[in-house]
Amino acid sequence: MTTFPTQPFALQDGTAPRQRGYLQRPDCRIYYEVTGEGPALIFAHGLGGNYMSWWQQVAHFAATHRCVTFSHRGFAPSDTPPGGPRPEDYAGDLEALIAHLELRDPVLVGQSMGGWTGIDLALSRPGLLKALVLSATSGPIDPRQSEGAAAFEAWSARAQEALRHGAARGIHPAVGLRAAEEQPALHFLYRAIDELSTELDKESLRGRLMAARTRPASDLAAIAIPTLWVTGAEDVVFPSPVAPHFAAAMPRARHVEVECSGHSPYFERPAIFNALLAEFLAGMS
Repeated sequence: MTTFPTQPFALQDGTAPRQRGYLQRPDCRIYYEVTGEGPALIFAHGLGGNYMSWWQQVAHFAATHRCVTFSHRGFAPSDTPPGGPRPEDYAGDLEALIAHLELRDPVLVGQSMGGWTGIDLALSRPGLLKALVLSATSGPIDPRQSEGAAAFEAWSARAQEALRHGAARGIHPAVGLRAAEEQPALHFLYRAIDELSTELDKESLRGRLMAARTRPASDLAAIAIPTLWVTGAEDVVFPSPVAPHFAAAMPRARHVEVECSGHSPYFERPAIFNALLAEFLAGMS
């Protein structure tokens, strides 16, 4: 394990402790940061991000929570393992990080690709997580194997056209047209974070993620912890119309849709996302 010296993080009414380091895994190192004290809140980023993606959440929640951010294997500044990262290794990496940091009852927030990490861990290690937040993701759960299959097909036809239009204009699909036009600086920052992982073949990884999306929605019934599904109404990457069906398949889940948001409500509409997350956390206490 490698750790680095850090200074406290400045908060409005004081400071929060901060820790940075690498967790050694058998085939690579995982970079992580911990900011704040209190109940553990872990953030798992998507394909277009890394640990920095959560800057608007860490700054908000560090006053009350121990905020843990990390970069999945292959994403800067974590190492890229030989042959590239495999999604089936994500849950094990996070389980090892939870043990290393001695976290108790952590809440995991997974965005897009982070949903593979969260759902796989919740299914493989019941009781390890206190709660789960799934933002624009169903991870390994296949939308076509759910009650929302028809909604998925209708959404898919619309989304493909929107993706082609956006690509022609240089719009990052994980942020979308509205954010690119209304918040160009935010769109630029998202792309800059995405482009930091220079050693990673993201198209290859995207193929591995889709190949691993084989589980039926009925598997979600085994996740008994409180779960919040958050989607963007204008998402062209994840089929937001299917999310209510996923939530209905779980014992203790609900779904909230964020208006005027694309695939990344945590990044595009942070005030709304943070309020939803705070309400969810308060409801468990």
